[in-house]
Amino acid sequence: MPAPAPHRSADLHPSLGASLSGTNLERAGDHNQRVMLQAIRVSGPITRSELATITGLTAPAIANITKRLLNDQLIMEVGRLHGARGQPAMRLAINPDGCYSIGVNVDRDHVTVLVLDLLGQIRHRATLDIDFPLPDAVVAFFKEQVDALLSDGAFPRERIVGIGVAVPDDLGRVNLPNRPASYDIWNTVDVARLFSAILPLPVFLENDAAAAALGELQFGHGLHDPSFFYILISRGLGGGMVIDGHYFRGAQGRSGEIGFLPVSSPRTPAASLQEAVSLSALFSFLQSKGYPLSQPDQLAGLDAEGQGLVDQWLDLAAELLTPPIIAVSCLVNPEAIFLGGRLPLPQLDRLAQLITERLRAHTGTIPVIAPVYRAATAMDAPAVGAAILPFNDRLLPSRAALMKTAAA
Repeated sequence: MPAPAPHRSADLHPSLGASLSGTNLERAGDHNQRVMLQAIRVSGPITRSELATITGLTAPAIANITKRLLNDQLIMEVGRLHGARGQPAMRLAINPDGCYSIGVNVDRDHVTVLVLDLLGQIRHRATLDIDFPLPDAVVAFFKEQVDALLSDGAFPRERIVGIGVAVPDDLGRVNLPNRPASYDIWNTVDVARLFSAILPLPVFLENDAAAAALGELQFGHGLHDPSFFYILISRGLGGGMVIDGHYFRGAQGRSGEIGFLPVSSPRTPAASLQEAVSLSALFSFLQSKGYPLSQPDQLAGLDAEGQGLVDQWLDLAAELLTPPIIAVSCLVNPEAIFLGGRLPLPQLDRLAQLITERLRAHTGTIPVIAPVYRAATAMDAPAVGAAILPFNDRLLPSRAALMKTAAA
């Protein structure tokens, strides 16, 4: 069995040089080619002349790059554009089967494994609902999924470019309700090698909220609103900040840590926002009222009294989230605030509505308040964002890729 591929971590510094050994995508590294691929992905089907207008590249450059992309099967010709004089122009589009990426999200209540194609479509998805999964359970589930993916030939091994893994920061350290003592093992585990030992490909690690924000940027509302703040509601509470299409990490890579903000409210004994606004907090509240739940999908089966309790919690969450959102609006001035995570979509929509109603009270006193919406990549956002990491490293334009090209 081949030795596991070296892993890369994107926690503080985006990875700059993962090899695509065994694939035929080695040439997909220069910045102009990345820009071209992104233009086709966002605006396609598109003609070569339209690409020249969008990218500012010369016609010879367009011809050379599109030829390479066609040879690598990353794009395809999808027909001619008729209606103008002369020879109809051939249109280009992304080949969704040009390559694939595996995304994994490990959290305190589930493990999700999915396969993303180059169009951002989820081609395979499996979730293991399990409270505080230990490394052995994660490895067993991942191996089961990989074996199934490779056995039926739907995803050729040479077309899988990498594995992205999204995990909460301090996975084994943050003390959430019902956390077993054995969960501390995550403090000593080499997470990347758990996965590369099973499938020897480059592995990219990312904080779950940052991954969710990256997923929204590349395949969600971020395509149209490239400056936003993402709030991830899972068993914990996290946030991610994207400014002008680039994820902002901060000096130690811990920007967006909204869950640790202190709170003080007579409605809750919580000392931090995460202790009041998270699935852990919601389940603890419901259990104290006689409704023991462990998974988000159980919320849909609550009776009228239980739904009323959820509404109470949503109102409290809206109250506590409103001041941080005002602060983000004043300090960063994003185009939008997006809510995502494991909270079911109806509850996310209701929470966005309640926050919006509270923000209206500040109209006229705050210069600009960012609107609040449910994220496009909500439930699977961390896993989708994780799957984008290998694409970012090898195929899509980024500041890190541009720096690599300039230094080469």
